[in-house]
Amino acid sequence: MLEFVLLLGLILPQTIAGIFAKSQGRSFWFWFFISFLIPIVSLVVLLFLDDKNENEGNTSFKLADHVKRNKKQV
Repeated sequence: MLEFVLLLGLILPQTIAGIFAKSQGRSFWFWFFISFLIPIVSLVVLLFLDDKNENEGNTSFKLADHVKRNKKQV
């Protein structure tokens, strides 16, 4: 039973960092493994990074002027 509690205590911060990173549009597994190396620092870094999900509506690329003109002609 003690081993289970110890394992849970070691895995929980990494899982929290991964879930928090995923909610901000970042890679779960990258931040999960980074938080093994630097557990507290990785959570602090995640708190200060910008949310990638905010710009979700602007994911398309702008067309060049000559492409826009050709599209209007067709």
